Order: sequence, then structure tokens, then C-alpha cells
Amino acid sequence: MIELRNIETFFWVATLGSFRAAADKLNTTQPAVSQRIASLEADLGVQLFERDARGVKLTGKGHELLSHAERMLQVRRDMFEAARAQNVMTGTVRIGVAETIVQTWLPTLIELVHTSYPALVLEIEVDTTHVLRSHLMARQIDLAFLMGPVLEARVENLPLCTYPLAWVASPLLDLGPEPLTLERIGRLPIITYPSNSAPYRVVRDMLTRGGVASPRMYGSASMSMVVRMTQDGIGTSVIAPVFLGKELARGELRILQVDADPLPELSFTATWVQGPDSHAVRLIAQMAQKVAAQAGDSIPG
Repeated sequence: MIELRNIETFFWVATLGSFRAAADKLNTTQPAVSQRIASLEADLGVQLFERDARGVKLTGKGHELLSHAERMLQVRRDMFEAARAQNVMTGTVRIGVAETIVQTWLPTLIELVHTSYPALVLEIEVDTTHVLRSHLMARQIDLAFLMGPVLEARVENLPLCTYPLAWVASPLLDLGPEPLTLERIGRLPIITYPSNSAPYRVVRDMLTRGGVASPRMYGSASMSMVVRMTQDGIGTSVIAPVFLGKELARGELRILQVDADPLPELSFTATWVQGPDSHAVRLIAQMAQKVAAQAGDSIPG
């Protein structure tokens, strides 16, 4: 009889790409993983992996059987979830979050998850979309709230929210009459999202096409730093004003009218890699979608 433990080991070796990573995931040893794979191959009568100095890769038959293994593990997971109440869900879910989400509705989501599943532990990592995507695909996090979608095999994306960008400045800056030209904007630094982000690239291209030969752009992964630098009058910024309600109300920042093409919107998704352990991740993603929608309804139009 084929042991389900061996099928699970096969799935994680195939997914993570090495016996060592699978051993870490399963809290066992590398020799134990090797023994389980050898036992499964003997039971099935096929070779599942090709081994060389660079690691392991699936054989043709291994690729064919991987989807069957995943379905078997998902059935087991569904059975366990059906056998227990939702509010006793346990374990740890590692969530990577873009800072725009941190500054808006993430605290509400965390409170809701804690209330609904008090035994579930959340580990939160805040970083740029570029880094979060890399960590997600490497299975270093289980769920990401990022600028998506991520169009990769076996990846699921659930739309969360869309926020417009705006040109923002301190009232202390004497920029002249509005609407401002891009050439006038380009005389000062532009502070925005990191250099590997889509907003940074769009703004840089917009300024270049607008006649600013060498735009001075300060990219930062910290939105609080972008806001502080803008308040200090270092330059103008391009940022989503969704979380600037207090600063705008107090007159510490203002939205600029700029004679230029419309800025793009930031579209966020809840993104995760499909797998037999993604039940809790999917539930949290669905909760995040509802919380984001409620937060959007409360934002003044």
C-alpha cells in the first residue's frame, strides 16, 4: 500500500526543487526524504526524479503524477477541514504586504482574522511588490498582498482594491500657478515608489517625454518616508493619497493639478501558490477582499 506520507514528500520535493528544502518543510531529515521517494518509486514502478550534481528535476512520468499527488493531498486537507469547526483552525500563515495596504486596511483584517480564528498565527512581512513576489514564488511566504496579478503557473490571484495615484506636495513649496507643467515639476526631485516599481517607471517615462532630460527621482519602499520627505518640501511626490486623509485635512500636504497624462492606478491582489496546504490562505484572501471592499466604501469620493 502506498503511504500518503510518501506522496506528500514527493509533492514537496517537486514543488521546492530539492530534497533539503522538502526536509525542512516536513520537519524531517534529508535521508528520510530520500528513503520516502525511493519507497514511492518502488511502489509505483517508475522513476519520479532525475538526480544530478545540480539537484533534482521531475521525469516525464513525475510531471504526469504530480497533479494526482496534489489532488490526493487536497482531499486529505478538505477532510480534516470538514471535520473541525472553522474557529479552531490552527497553524501559521506567513503574509507579505505592500505598505499601501499596511497604511489602509491591514489592521482591520488582522483583527478580523484573530476574532474568527484565534488559534491561527499570522506572521507579517512588509516589503515591495518586487520582493514579495520573489518570496512568494520561493515559498518563503504563503500569501502576498501586492501590486498584481502575478501571472505564473499554479498561482491564484484574488482582486482586492484599486487606488489612484496623485501628484502631492507641501504647501510650503512655491511651485507657481496650476496646472503645473512637467518641466516645472521636474525642477525639483520627485519622490515615489522604489525604482523597480511600475509607478516609478511610468513617472520617469512621463517626465522624460515631457522634456525633463534627467529627472531626479527618489524611490523608497517606505511610504512613511515618502510622506515625510514630501512634508519637508524636499520635492513633489507621486503617491496614492488614500492614506493621506489627516495630512490633507491639516493642510500639511496638497494635491497638485499637473498638465500631463493621467497617472496609472495601483491595483492590488491577494496572491498565493496553489497547494494542499492553501486552505487557510484562501480563506484569509477572501476575508481580505471583503475588508478591502468595505474600506473602499468608506473612502470619500
